[in-house]
Amino acid sequence: MIHDILWHGADYNPDQWLERPDILEKDVELMKKAGVSVVSLGIFAWATLEPEEGKYNLDWMEETIERLHAAGVKVDLATPSGARPAWMARKYPEVLRVNADRTKQLFGGRHNHCYTSPVYREKVKQMDQLLARRFGRHPSVILWHISNEFGGDCHCELCQEAFRGWLQKKYGTIAALNRAWNTKFWSHEYPDFSYVESPCPHGENELHGLKLDWKRFVSHQTTDFMKWERDCIREIVPDAKVCVNMMNRFDGIDYFDMAREIDLASWDAYPLWHRPDQTLEEVALDTAMMHDLMYSVKGKPFWLMENTPSFTNWQPMSKVKKPGMNIFSGLQAVAHGSDGVLYFQFRQSRGSSEKFHGAIVSHDCREDNRTFVETAQLGKILRQISSVAGEHKEKQAAIIHDWSSKWAMEDSQGPRNCGLGYWEEVMRHYNALSRLGIGVDFVNGDSDLSGYKLVIAPMLYMLPEAFAAKLRAYVQAGGTLVMTYWSGVADETDLVWLGDAPHGLVDVLGVRRCEIDGMYDGETRRCIAVGRGMPASAQGSVLCEVAALEGASPLMIYNEDFFIGSPAVSVNSFGKGKAYYLATRFEEGFYKPFYKTVTDGLLTPAWAGELPEGVLAVRRGRFTFLQNASEKPAEVDGVEIMPYGTVIYDGKKRIL
Repeated sequence: MIHDILWHGADYNPDQWLERPDILEKDVELMKKAGVSVVSLGIFAWATLEPEEGKYNLDWMEETIERLHAAGVKVDLATPSGARPAWMARKYPEVLRVNADRTKQLFGGRHNHCYTSPVYREKVKQMDQLLARRFGRHPSVILWHISNEFGGDCHCELCQEAFRGWLQKKYGTIAALNRAWNTKFWSHEYPDFSYVESPCPHGENELHGLKLDWKRFVSHQTTDFMKWERDCIREIVPDAKVCVNMMNRFDGIDYFDMAREIDLASWDAYPLWHRPDQTLEEVALDTAMMHDLMYSVKGKPFWLMENTPSFTNWQPMSKVKKPGMNIFSGLQAVAHGSDGVLYFQFRQSRGSSEKFHGAIVSHDCREDNRTFVETAQLGKILRQISSVAGEHKEKQAAIIHDWSSKWAMEDSQGPRNCGLGYWEEVMRHYNALSRLGIGVDFVNGDSDLSGYKLVIAPMLYMLPEAFAAKLRAYVQAGGTLVMTYWSGVADETDLVWLGDAPHGLVDVLGVRRCEIDGMYDGETRRCIAVGRGMPASAQGSVLCEVAALEGASPLMIYNEDFFIGSPAVSVNSFGKGKAYYLATRFEEGFYKPFYKTVTDGLLTPAWAGELPEGVLAVRRGRFTFLQNASEKPAEVDGVEIMPYGTVIYDGKKRIL
């Protein structure tokens, strides 16, 4: 059901308008005109659903669902656990979070509750099961929206005890934990698990193993709470489908782990379009990368659960989407694997923190408002191309993204403490492949690499033995691996590997790391080509590794400083495959010609032939999308594509 059509909709909050039945009646009429087919309902409605403890008010929701049902609008029914009512915080203060400095938060905001609290879990269960009994088998309820934008941590005693239990289960003995965290440094050994506390600014904040495991625990506990909600619903509705709305580059949860427990991945996208310091193409590629990550966490179509049809109000600048941009961004999501384009929100709120956030229906309530007109146009287009729904992406290239590795690397204190720029490194590889029309997925150490002809490991700092063995087998069987500097440094507990590096892959890569030099901002080192297919020269920055060849052939070498002559780019044959190594971060212009060389004869682009600058080609199943991410018209094979325009082919037949 959730992949049968291309869904179009929004967050809908009728609880804000219960005193205006005329508006609620008008909403359904406007939904039909805007081409809305689904709404997310009740996300922050707990105080309306249960104004006093044990006193419930669900009639308004039933009336809403019936009104939507009559109009043919389906419902993504939300659990309201993202923000609890005031009476709960006062009567049960244990539900409120405790900060890292051990101060308890006051009531307010959202997601300031403790995921461990038995009281909070029981209250959530009561509410979720009440909703499930009343609406779980309604024909309009096709999906369950579990909470909203999970995030944050709690340092209360309940969470401390849960953390200790999690550690004991993981390590078994305190001796094993002390070894894994190298606690002998600074004499920080723990006599037993009861001594362990979460990192805090006025306590232990230097043990990297502790900080890494705390992040893992928080991710685990968040997912565990989400599973609690899911299972509460499925006690009543066993076949309920659930989703979670994830966030852009969010650092606090391992989404690969969370995605295993849900039926549909979704995310909330709020790109800063029309920035003066970035081209439209750069913003489009950054957004596309997150679409591809969200597709990858489950390996199947996702939903764009939130975006704005016009502007936000909480970013540095409330920039309006220019004419055509809302359609462009919606179709971009579809091109990269989304089966839904939804907004926050349907009707603009009158008060509180997001009253000036854009919506399908603005404060003027007019149908001739440009935002409403363009949203309706997109709804019509989505119906027109509905055969795209459910189509999977072809496996081509995969970028390794591991949350634990990123957490550990960014806390490692060296070799560059003014910022390693992990995402900037990932973007260089992603952008180059996307500009070539090569499809990109994201994988982690648990992923199956078979089917990918190219795997890229940017700054894979943490490399457990099992993953190193998997990469070795991948190359040996005929795969092509591209690995960068500062990879294969530490094990899964952030203990640095002893011996040659990158750990476990020196013979695969044919190169050995000797030294690594941190570059100040703006500092570069010139590299020159000595092999075919490389740019004549390029500047390295951020980190420059001094490496020794162990069988690989150099393609570029450093041409200045004490490491002159050392390989900056090398390639090695291993088994039936190839392994490339990049010993520095190059300027962005290096990567497209590099990957053109790497992928030539290996991968088939989405569009044969050179595309005009700013035009991006994406293939999804049998469909090819051409999008003009520039401010100028472009022509492709005699077809003019206007700025922000999209052309779609079903095979060779143009359908848009």
